[in-house]
Amino acid sequence: MNDFYDRLAPFYHIIYKDWDTAVETQATQLSTIMHDHWGEKAQHILDVSCGIGTQTLGLAAKGYSVTASDLSPKEIQRAIEEARLRHLNISFSVCDMREAYNHHQIRFDVVISCDNSIPHLLSDGEILKALKQMYACTCTGGGCLLTVRDYDKEERGQGLVKPYGVREDAGKRYFVFQVWDFEGDIYDVSMYFIEENRHSDIANTHVMRSRYYAITPTRLMQLMEAAGYTSVTRLDEPFFQPVLVGTRSA
Repeated sequence: MNDFYDRLAPFYHIIYKDWDTAVETQATQLSTIMHDHWGEKAQHILDVSCGIGTQTLGLAAKGYSVTASDLSPKEIQRAIEEARLRHLNISFSVCDMREAYNHHQIRFDVVISCDNSIPHLLSDGEILKALKQMYACTCTGGGCLLTVRDYDKEERGQGLVKPYGVREDAGKRYFVFQVWDFEGDIYDVSMYFIEENRHSDIANTHVMRSRYYAITPTRLMQLMEAAGYTSVTRLDEPFFQPVLVGTRSA
């Protein structure tokens, strides 16, 4: 999995039509949710799957104290550089979310994992292990926030093409899409970036491969409860993915 994200790191922002806008929009949405569920005192945030910083950067810019980790060393390197460019003070480190508390050894007001990161863990047991580590990182009265795909609405099959669209970046044009191949609840993902130099006839194809577990939001909420979280709730509109929140009450 970390090889997938190591290779994806230079291209990750291209997935979005406007990554900087997405950083700001998601931070605003996440801040609203955290305020509504855990109040103004929820200021210390742990992002256990920060990637290149899509959520972390925006939250830090809003004044939150953010600690962030990710399995991919290359994405952490990119996130550090993005934070430096924005003059943001964020503590970054390399860590598997299944070892979150073992690694960080402190508690936070809110622990987050966004952009459908947790379904990279390919069984209920592995997800529960991660959620228990996240629970151990959560202060009493604080909470957990996940954003995930709604796999109840996704087609199952082979050769399913998921287009992201055409992007322009640094004088080049990219056609970005995924191809999904299901075997039961597990599917292989091939992520394509077809890179066109518009001043020549040359095109380069970059492809990264990984796997996901198409866990439904309902099942994931059950696992959050099994890890110890209470008042587990699903939020939908106006968010771009289902948001699952739970509280550590004791």
